[in-house]
Amino acid sequence: MQQWSPKDAWKRILDAARQELTEQAVKTWLAPAEALDLEDGRLILGLPDEFAVKWNQAKHAKVLSRLASQTLGTDTEVVFRVPEERLQRPQMDIFATEPVAAAEPAASAVVTNRDATPSHLPLNERYTFDAFVIGKSNELAAAATYAVAEAPGRTYNPLFIYGGTGLGKTHLMQAVAHSVLRKNPATRVAYMGAEHFINEVIEGIHGRTMPELRRRYRTGIDLFLVDDVHFLEGKEATQEEFFHTFNALFDAQKQIVLTSDRPPKEMPGLEDRLVSRFSWGMVVDVGLPDLEHRIAILRKKQQQDHLETTIPDDVLTFIAEHVYSNVRELEGSIIKLLLYASLRHREISVDLAREALADRIRPSQSATTERPKALPSIDRVQDVVARRWGVTPEGLRSKARIKSLTVPRQIAMFLAREVLNMQLVEIGQAFGGRDHSTVIHSVDKVQRQLARDRGFRERVDSARAELTAS
Repeated sequence: MQQWSPKDAWKRILDAARQELTEQAVKTWLAPAEALDLEDGRLILGLPDEFAVKWNQAKHAKVLSRLASQTLGTDTEVVFRVPEERLQRPQMDIFATEPVAAAEPAASAVVTNRDATPSHLPLNERYTFDAFVIGKSNELAAAATYAVAEAPGRTYNPLFIYGGTGLGKTHLMQAVAHSVLRKNPATRVAYMGAEHFINEVIEGIHGRTMPELRRRYRTGIDLFLVDDVHFLEGKEATQEEFFHTFNALFDAQKQIVLTSDRPPKEMPGLEDRLVSRFSWGMVVDVGLPDLEHRIAILRKKQQQDHLETTIPDDVLTFIAEHVYSNVRELEGSIIKLLLYASLRHREISVDLAREALADRIRPSQSATTERPKALPSIDRVQDVVARRWGVTPEGLRSKARIKSLTVPRQIAMFLAREVLNMQLVEIGQAFGGRDHSTVIHSVDKVQRQLARDRGFRERVDSARAELTAS
């Protein structure tokens, strides 16, 4: 049997991993690992911190152990640990559950550590990696931001995060700043909204202070964070200044993190040279959270505000099932519910949540709203969807997973949930005995598509109108 050195074994396993995992995952999480030891059927890999250890153990350990066994020709377990010499460095643990001190978000502005301590920076103290809840919709963005925080200016520069309002872009951006400042309090951080930069340029032109502005931005910053860069569209003078600022910071290997409501290539009012530069590093999106993710977010909110014994689990599930537009609205729903209960001196329950959040629950979702006199059956839902999407009702109820059936089946499940207010298990049974997780996935996928595809939304709305017509 061939005797492998830890380094050679890891190199072979890493090559095999590239065939099964995305290049981004390999580059972000596996490539930095160092082979420490190979003995007694265990390959020990060193990572820079406990977060990376936990992440890789949860996400990659099983597949790597399988690949190791295949590559080395003997049963081999891949394990991760932080080398002894690195254990004393500050850690950022995204899985920590300790509550974070509350603070109101501050207005976007530029402050560097030359004239302010980290505690005076315009950063929301709640926006840390600890407080961020990872799900399928933001997993890659979370991984990328953590990698940037670990090696600013060297990994994914620039980092461009895009997505809808209230989905966590600003949270991740500021988490980078908090992490970097924790490791190196002397870091000169500039955090602002794009509108602030625009206003500074306007004031600089009128006040003839552009040289000072350029000096401050291009030579006095280590970490440059700009929210909502889509506001730069159509602002030619500001784009010119931003272009040169970007180049100066990039050439100096200073980290740049940007957020927007859409990817660079979908900003027609942005100069091509900026679109190109925004795409140089890593472009990641933050999507709508699915049901399980929304429940996890609400539970994290409970932990932060010490509400574990205040809001029952069934109430959290009710909120998560009916509020799904963004994270901000989810958290706002808890605040509104607590206020509503306090004013009315009532215990928190699903019925109370239904009352308190009536404005956030569509009529078709609310049990207190009078239903149409002729409520359609599940068969009617299947018939309408099948006819409009050119398939058969039998096909929707079948076990077949062909592409032509998958989308209309998901739409029918979504409409059964929304229009009929059926339970997840009931819907699954009506569609070939599928389990509730399949129904959850289908409903969430349709919700996401509705949010971003106007044509799809109009088509679904037309089917809904037919079902709810008196």
